[in-house]
Amino acid sequence: MFAIYKRELKAYFQTPIGFIFMGLFLLITGIFFSAWNIMPGNSFFSNFLGSLLFIFLFGVPILTMRLFSEERKQKTDQLLLTSPISIPAIVTGKFLAAFTVYGFTIIITFLYALLIAFFGDLMWGETIGSYIGFLFLGAGYISIGVLISAGTENQLTAALVTFFSLLIVLFIEPITMLVPSDPFAGIISAGLLAALIILFIFLNTKNKPITLIVIIISAIVIAGLWILNKEIYEGFIRKFLGWFSLNKRYQPFTMGIIKIDALVYYSSFCALFLFLTVRIIEKRRWN
Repeated sequence: MFAIYKRELKAYFQTPIGFIFMGLFLLITGIFFSAWNIMPGNSFFSNFLGSLLFIFLFGVPILTMRLFSEERKQKTDQLLLTSPISIPAIVTGKFLAAFTVYGFTIIITFLYALLIAFFGDLMWGETIGSYIGFLFLGAGYISIGVLISAGTENQLTAALVTFFSLLIVLFIEPITMLVPSDPFAGIISAGLLAALIILFIFLNTKNKPITLIVIIISAIVIAGLWILNKEIYEGFIRKFLGWFSLNKRYQPFTMGIIKIDALVYYSSFCALFLFLTVRIIEKRRWN
């Protein structure tokens, strides 16, 4: 894993990608820091970080678009897939390389906080909490970009798909308010979700008996819950979509509250998307 991590980290700075990401990020943060803190003389630093959430829309696609798509385009992915390094190690190494570039860039912006502390009254608890949350939040977005890069062969396609995926995640809360919340819509959504899971299992296992067993169990569980208490399905779509709301769990960090459940959520979110990335690559490997 360390070999992959080192290789990818060097690649970021042997090509313009790493410099473009860092330059874009620091340019935007500098503009916002001037507008939010320097010009009005405001020492409330967590607001500054909170205003930068949209930067993920542009920064993460740049950071992750080449991780796997470029390997596929140049056919160098065959070398990786036939190497003694395991697929999880490859995926983790690439993810950590992207996260390192992101984390290093975030650390540079801490100079802004030190500037406020030198000339004013910095709220250390809220600032440190915001930085911890921002790091975990970024890791979640990067894991999405890694998954999309693994499923595409073109860097531009990977960047565009990542951009629109992050756009949906960024505005997931307003979207949830537009979907129906009645039990009937909930059971339909549960059925569609079960169908997607079954399709994923079948495509990865090609095992019809196992797929059939999962179909039967899913149908029994969904129907049984409906018969026992149909109110369980009330607001099902909103609850399901709410699981993807990364930004909502970031808010307590801006108040200096480090919530363990939020950290576990971000870690689980990253683990899920990296696991899906591993499954996509392993399927391609055996094909």
